[in-house]
Amino acid sequence: MTEKYSYEELKSKMKYLKLLANQYPTISKASTEIINLEAILNLPKGTEHFLSDIHGEHEAFIHVLKNGSGVIRRKIDELFSNTMRDSEKKTLATLVYYPHSKLELVKKTDANIEDFYRISIYRLVELCKYCSSKYTRSKVRKLLPAEYSYVIEELLHEHRKSEHKEEYYESLVETIINLGQSEDFIVAICTAIQRLVVDRLHIVGDIYDRGPRPDIIVDRLMEHHCVDIQWGNHDILWMGAAAGEKTCIANALRISSRYANLDIVEDVYGINLLPLATFALKTYKDDPCSEFLPKMGDSEFNTQEIPLIAKMHKAISIIQFKLEGEIINNHPEYGMNHRLLLDKIDYEKGTINLKEKVYKLKDTNFPTIDPKDPFRLTQEECDIVEKLVKSFRMSDKLQKHVNFLFVKGSIYLKYNGNLLIHGGIPLNNDGSFMEMKLKGNKYSGRALLDKMENLVREGYYEKDDNKRAYGLDMFWYLWTGKCSSLFGKDEMTTFERYFIEDKETHVENKNPYYILREDMDVLKNIFEEFNMNFEEDHIINGHVPVKFKKGEKPVKAGGKIFVIDGGFSRAYQSKTGMAGYTLIYNSRTLQLVSHEPFTSKEDAVENEIDIISSTVLVEHRTKRRMIADTNDGKQLSEKVEDLKTLLAAYKCGLIKEK
Repeated sequence: MTEKYSYEELKSKMKYLKLLANQYPTISKASTEIINLEAILNLPKGTEHFLSDIHGEHEAFIHVLKNGSGVIRRKIDELFSNTMRDSEKKTLATLVYYPHSKLELVKKTDANIEDFYRISIYRLVELCKYCSSKYTRSKVRKLLPAEYSYVIEELLHEHRKSEHKEEYYESLVETIINLGQSEDFIVAICTAIQRLVVDRLHIVGDIYDRGPRPDIIVDRLMEHHCVDIQWGNHDILWMGAAAGEKTCIANALRISSRYANLDIVEDVYGINLLPLATFALKTYKDDPCSEFLPKMGDSEFNTQEIPLIAKMHKAISIIQFKLEGEIINNHPEYGMNHRLLLDKIDYEKGTINLKEKVYKLKDTNFPTIDPKDPFRLTQEECDIVEKLVKSFRMSDKLQKHVNFLFVKGSIYLKYNGNLLIHGGIPLNNDGSFMEMKLKGNKYSGRALLDKMENLVREGYYEKDDNKRAYGLDMFWYLWTGKCSSLFGKDEMTTFERYFIEDKETHVENKNPYYILREDMDVLKNIFEEFNMNFEEDHIINGHVPVKFKKGEKPVKAGGKIFVIDGGFSRAYQSKTGMAGYTLIYNSRTLQLVSHEPFTSKEDAVENEIDIISSTVLVEHRTKRRMIADTNDGKQLSEKVEDLKTLLAAYKCGLIKEK
């Protein structure tokens, strides 16, 4: 062992080796850990799930999380193919997904509930054993609910066919039932099964906006044993709002008003909207605000609430356009002067001059705009913005959620041969990387994304107001700027969609990336920029809904790119013709799963209606990918080398065993 390391090399690492020796104080302990780690490196990699663009659809998301995108039902079919009827398989699957709810329902209808407990426990133990087969006992133990980990582990590893153990096995089950612990035990083992089928969860952006409860989704992600998040443009908007960036706050409130989803703002995050509502009612008292009526979806409001939401919607929209003017004027490097529109309006004629063409406005009531200084906020608007900033920054729950997004999130992630990024890589028409000057320095490609992430982290965490000011504005740029990998368009035509009938003004041109990603030369350049293997690796995007019903495919560039925004959000399902994609990556295959719309949790529990999912095998490896081939495996391999160095130090006497 010592031949590999010279005495001088070992001495140069003494500081680190002494720290490592505190954890592994003897040759025996260090050797045991090396044996354990090298064995783990030769196990198959765990299953990764990729989801994107959830947009607040918490029930559908939680169901997909619970059923492992159909993996649990497939494992039930494989394990019990000849021993259970289809109706029994449905019941078992529903029990795994919703153990509390299903047990309550069964207790009302099953005359012999103890038999149901007994049969279910035996089946669940077998299913748990099947799902845990490729993991070490140590890893399985960590995923088991603590209160029942010992009992579950005993049941998983006992061999019932052995005459010496069958009585012990049956005794454990009967004791669970006799002590009245059946329900708690079933819940515990169902939770373990859900955890075992998804080793790591990747959320490729857009948890927020449109759907009713993004907060429930974030709460659920915070409980997940292994998750990472690549920020979407809607996430960065709420992150900016939480940081106190005024323009992001206005945009977030505008979208919440547009989709009649102000409950998330007021009731969940505790943001005080009374000053805005009072101002809107007074300012637009006689204005029907027809262009600002909310998109109701499944929301239910009384007839008095809808006009109020429309007035609030208009009020915050005008405030937004004014604030955007301020931020654009403060940052010439953003190159967004073409988005200064309030000064292009002829307020007497009710028209606007855009790109040398005059358009009639659908709404000409602008009581808070001074035509001589159109971007200036009135004193009342200033007071409202100030109160909103304070309210957003003082929301404990929002700050907790956004801090989690920062801890677990990033603009992009390279993981196990996949580049995960919500939108895309900003490109010029010739395929070169778009360049942007930030704080006096030019950035492009990967360096630009890294710099933007660094700036928004400063904008959220930096205590000095002057230092954080630039980062605060970057939140808004990532939401709407042409060099933003999260946005991916040349401009956001919000004003035009509200105020101009002519749809030619509504056009938002996508970044050339969305066409050029099919060009192999351009794609090779992107792979090289991110140090990726062009033959083996992939890019995974969300952001742009795949119009499945029009024949669009989620697999791009000959299998190098997967676009997995299939319409989790109900607002997009009319365009996509489906309700979302999940990408599943296990040790052998990449599988793309398409989902039909989810009805409700009640329907899933009472009628055992699962989301109908279709799986397409998009890639199959003849050789399994092992843990040694993964990001985690590389870290484990480095630890093995460190431990071998420690052994060498022990053996040559540089460090003494304790």
